[in-house]
Amino acid sequence: MSTGIKNLVRTLDSVDFLKMDRRTFMKALGAMGAAAFLNTYQADMVKALEEFPETKLLWIHGSECTGCSESVLNAGNPDLVQALQKLNINLAFHETLCAQQGIWNDGKLVNNAELNSEILQEEIYKEGKYILVVEGSIPNGPDGSGRYLVIGNKPFKQTLGEAAKNAVAVVAVGSCAAYGGITSADSDVAKDTDYRGVAFAKDDSSKGMLKELGIDKPVINIPGCPAHPDWVLLTVGAVILGKIKIPDDLDTLLDEYGRPKVFFPPDHVVHDNCPRRGYYDRGEFDEEIGGPGCLWKLGCKAPYAHADCAIRKWNGSVSMCTQAGGPCIACVEPGFPDTSRPLFVEREDIGVAGTNIDTIAKVAVGAAAVAAGVHAVRRMGKGE
Repeated sequence: MSTGIKNLVRTLDSVDFLKMDRRTFMKALGAMGAAAFLNTYQADMVKALEEFPETKLLWIHGSECTGCSESVLNAGNPDLVQALQKLNINLAFHETLCAQQGIWNDGKLVNNAELNSEILQEEIYKEGKYILVVEGSIPNGPDGSGRYLVIGNKPFKQTLGEAAKNAVAVVAVGSCAAYGGITSADSDVAKDTDYRGVAFAKDDSSKGMLKELGIDKPVINIPGCPAHPDWVLLTVGAVILGKIKIPDDLDTLLDEYGRPKVFFPPDHVVHDNCPRRGYYDRGEFDEEIGGPGCLWKLGCKAPYAHADCAIRKWNGSVSMCTQAGGPCIACVEPGFPDTSRPLFVEREDIGVAGTNIDTIAKVAVGAAAVAAGVHAVRRMGKGE
């Protein structure tokens, strides 16, 4: 964590977040991890939540690998259960965690909400006043039927529409839910399956699934493959605590692709704070996995990835992709994976700000030689 961020965190420690304006509150979210934020403002949250009833979370799954749920479940200090308790959240439905089965008999739902997840979902829809979290993309095919994904005898496209109508907020978690992600990659069957995100199809907001369904509902996108636990928990927490007013605040808080600017800054990329940035500046590039240098020649897309990964870090704030030796694949961008492919191959003739990477290397080497020459002249002048 940089000195500036540490100083900001120390300053925010003594501030009652209930009295913070929205701008200061969002700075706090950007500067702190979920653990630091929830622990620092625990007393304030208790006071804030006294005026709010329990918040229901309805978490549905489309076409995905469940990696974003696993990412959130791997959150530590607080873990998911602690976070839910502190924010007074009732995880009313989560397909991966629910024990209920969808039981049908002669085309009718059988049993009750305790035993049948389909009935549970329908009851939640009717009650309303829940935050809808969508994980995974939504197939529109074949031919607009959405039947490439059918759950409980119902196309997921239809399930999304039913769930979104009475939601107080919709959060698309992961790149698949946000933009279509891996499932929407160019292929021979892409036109037939027609996978889409909740509010976007790749970078096209006119083809999001809610728009296809004729539902006008604002959506917060938390992309990533997977999404960082902090991005999810802090966004949901900010909505619950009333620090993000929906839809009033979204135009200023979200970027053009529906991402919270505090986690996905338009003017900041992963490359800016990458632990290997010094090697880039010196023109030292690895050409094989396992070296200590810059990973650009191994296909790193960090200069095009707008996320705070390098500041926030992963796995308990101890590491991140490039630090661990894996090139960034820009999984938070709306065109992922097509705009990142081939993943582990250098984008030829493209560098940061359009500068050829080999030119950067030559300039760096030349600068090093000049510096060495200046040092030699100084030594000669001193008679060393």
